[in-house]
Amino acid sequence: MSYRVPRSDIHFLLEHIIDTPALFGLPGNEELSLDLFHAVLDEAARFIEQEVVPLNQAADLTPPQLQNGVVTTTPGFKNAFSNFGQAGWQGLQHDAAIGGQDLSKLMGAIFGENMSAASAAFALCPLLTDSVIETFTEAATQEQKDTYLPAMLEGRWTGTMNLTESQAGSDLSMVKSVATPQNDGSYRVQGEKIFISYGDHDLAENIIHLVLARTPDAPAGIRGLSLFIVPKFLAHDQGEYKKGARNDVYCASLEHKLGLHGSPTAVMLYGDNKGEVGQGAIGYLIGELHRGLEYMFITMNAARYAIALQGLAVADRALFSAQSYAAERKQGGDLERKLPAPVSIEYHPDVERMLQTMRALTEGTRAVAYHAAWLKDMALKTEDETQRQDYQTQYEFYVPIVKGFATEMVNEVTSLGVQVHGGMGFIEETGVAQYMRDCRVFSIYEGTTAIQANDLIGRKVVRDEGAVALSLVQHIRDALPLLQQQPNHKALAFIGLRLEQACQAYEQAVASLVTLHKDQNPQAVYLGSVPFLMLSGVLLGGWKMAQSALVCAESADPFAVQKMSTAVFYAAQILPRASMYSSAISDGEVLSLYPMPK
Repeated sequence: MSYRVPRSDIHFLLEHIIDTPALFGLPGNEELSLDLFHAVLDEAARFIEQEVVPLNQAADLTPPQLQNGVVTTTPGFKNAFSNFGQAGWQGLQHDAAIGGQDLSKLMGAIFGENMSAASAAFALCPLLTDSVIETFTEAATQEQKDTYLPAMLEGRWTGTMNLTESQAGSDLSMVKSVATPQNDGSYRVQGEKIFISYGDHDLAENIIHLVLARTPDAPAGIRGLSLFIVPKFLAHDQGEYKKGARNDVYCASLEHKLGLHGSPTAVMLYGDNKGEVGQGAIGYLIGELHRGLEYMFITMNAARYAIALQGLAVADRALFSAQSYAAERKQGGDLERKLPAPVSIEYHPDVERMLQTMRALTEGTRAVAYHAAWLKDMALKTEDETQRQDYQTQYEFYVPIVKGFATEMVNEVTSLGVQVHGGMGFIEETGVAQYMRDCRVFSIYEGTTAIQANDLIGRKVVRDEGAVALSLVQHIRDALPLLQQQPNHKALAFIGLRLEQACQAYEQAVASLVTLHKDQNPQAVYLGSVPFLMLSGVLLGGWKMAQSALVCAESADPFAVQKMSTAVFYAAQILPRASMYSSAISDGEVLSLYPMPK
């Protein structure tokens, strides 16, 4: 089934919900405007719908192949990626100082969502390259930036991150890959990395790997890890080896996966003596020795936010398909017998419930994700240091919430999408089963939901006794008077009531977590970590839907009517989840007394 970018909702958010004009007054943003944003995003939508949308089903049915050491991607990928690079999309969100277009993280977020909705497998390659570019921008030397960034920004080279090993998944202290220093300042890297997305492919001229490894004399654990640049082909002369020489890094195999088939997930061998440079892959230290995990987290955090957008994107793709099917499929009569039977199934109450759940979760999450990107833009360019730090603190609080919530809610949304299709949803030809399979990995990679939640609790809630967490809810409470002071508008008053209850549930959850932490009951604290993350996502989405309702309350425009309906549904059937999650957190002490037998 085809797909259309949700232009109306994107434009609505930029014009009414996100404080987009605030970006235009920041240093370096003088040429930005709402008209420019709309023009660029409309052009992006045309490119995505014409070039990328047609690849999605092919990516599922014809995955990449490894033959004689060469990885060949899904037919159509190579041409689309070439056009993507030539159009300049890779540099969209990156600083002009390094050769990017500097059109803001917000713009990059919207483009990333739309790309992933078109084909999540295809979009994963430029997504990871964006993350590698971020790391070079913050940690590389000027010479390294000059050598690697132009080609990546032009879409001629791509980037990967290499962390995981068979014995070292989430516990990176167990990484065994070794980087041995050479007399010429380079290193020889040896080891095996697994689960490397786009570790090898035929889309680009070169692939730049960021590899986590330890030097022979490094201390044990994560303190001994360093980060190395390992190009597939040498990017410059290195001693006797000339620029373009094949490095000693190869794809040993490709994984067979539940979904996301079009993305080559590689087992990578470093130092197998198969290249043109002798034994060991030639690599270069990025940043300082033994600070590798710190630098890799630049890549990781950028990727985590981008994966959140993939969750949002596939949810929107599933919603689009379900809406289209429900409007066309005719079965039975309507309950009030006002229409001749059979009617389209969108008239059946439970189908409406499922569609509204899908729409509420998707649109609420989109608004929260865009707000997070806006926070990052403000943190990067606001002139006042105190304000800049405040925006950065808020952004860092949002990232694990957005990543965890978006990648969990998409599992619910895609499952509902199958249910709306009924039996046809279980048949591959409709394409909706692919969405369920493709999205399942999002809550696993770049840090599982539990890892996001543990970071949220351990580093961002109990550490300051809930100060930042409670400042977040205050922004939401600022909107309550606008809702509650309109008792004659039944919908707004209702939304205000439910949002107030969700705020109370959140505040109670924060208080419970802080108390449990002070009582030195870590088992109870971390039993509540994922519920707290989900509670936070529910509350933030409810806030943004309430803001939308305030804009749309008096409008008869069809888009506004639909948005208002969704906002009321969110308040009625999504926001009550906050109280459930809060109760689960408060009951953590009792749960910790009766652990699962091991």
